[in-house]
Amino acid sequence: MKRLAALVVLAVAALAVVAVRAGHEFPVYPSYYPHAITLKSLDPEHAADLLRDSKIQAYIGPEPAFGAKPPESLAAVESLGSFVVVHVNGASPLARDPESACAVTGAVIRELASRGDVTVHPYPVTPLHGDYLYYADLADAARERFLGASAAALPARAALKVRAPATLGADLPKSWTAPSSSWDAAIEAVDAQSLVAAAQAPLNGWVGPPWLRTGWFHAALLLENSLDDAAARDRVRTDRARLEKADYGDAVERINLERDLVTSLTAGCRTVVAGYTTKREYVSVEYSAGIENIDYDYVSGLNSPIFLRTVKLKDFPWNGWLTIGVGARPEAAWNPIAGFGDPFGRLLWAAVGDPAFIPAPNDVRWMLNRVSDVKSVVARP
Repeated sequence: MKRLAALVVLAVAALAVVAVRAGHEFPVYPSYYPHAITLKSLDPEHAADLLRDSKIQAYIGPEPAFGAKPPESLAAVESLGSFVVVHVNGASPLARDPESACAVTGAVIRELASRGDVTVHPYPVTPLHGDYLYYADLADAARERFLGASAAALPARAALKVRAPATLGADLPKSWTAPSSSWDAAIEAVDAQSLVAAAQAPLNGWVGPPWLRTGWFHAALLLENSLDDAAARDRVRTDRARLEKADYGDAVERINLERDLVTSLTAGCRTVVAGYTTKREYVSVEYSAGIENIDYDYVSGLNSPIFLRTVKLKDFPWNGWLTIGVGARPEAAWNPIAGFGDPFGRLLWAAVGDPAFIPAPNDVRWMLNRVSDVKSVVARP
């Protein structure tokens, strides 16, 4: 998606050829910002036709129904789709103690690993997170815990009754189908963008809080309310408060505090993030009517200010008319106090709100939007 542009300038003057040397360039150039942006609410079937014809340059929503392989004039952007969470029923006779609860959770996770579109990753911080390297060893340990040799030795749960949405339950054994009133485990898909959007504050040029896109914050949103141990809840609340108040000495102490928080959240087996799904959003890269210089957010994909601040239409050396399809109708109030909370509204606000800071791509940090961090230098006498 990101391409390095090479510029060769040939100037001929007075029968002389002057060579121009070029250095290394950034893979993405900020602040093209189309001068006209049109948002259209479209269903996936209609969006597929408009993308093929380059009548829209991008579609933000469910994967379009192409009916076959997408044409070469289209490219897919992949980002975090949803967290797949396994809940164990505390009233189930198969999960009356911590060890048996872990056996139930492990059985479900191992079944998910053998089928479906779920990337099994039994840890709440995924490889798509910008701060995943802080947790990579802990994620490996969690994978060994549920999928390693010792986990395979846990007793099989052939009689499990599992409640799951149709998108995930279709891949589970038919014998696991559970009535709504009696179940041993439940599988839930938590949309990553909705999870984060609920904590946003789009006000006065800000979309914070600062920790909005960190792995520890997502883990807390997913797992904190499921903790049934009072001591664990107290540890989580204390660590979270310190992180939110920046109550630490340096980066090393902060990272260790983040790791400790997620470790407390993932100690039990009654609610476990079993994995994640990825979402694909399509853009037109057609030779003249498509777009280039595309960047996106690892959680919200194209529905992010960084996309609108970088995308460039190929027909224009600068600016241009950008048309985006959105797979959701506008439902929220259109004002920065009570609204812009739905997918359509968030994209609209990203276009007109012009926040001072925007999420940095592939990172948990933020980047300056309207100004540069330039330090003044005192001129020498």
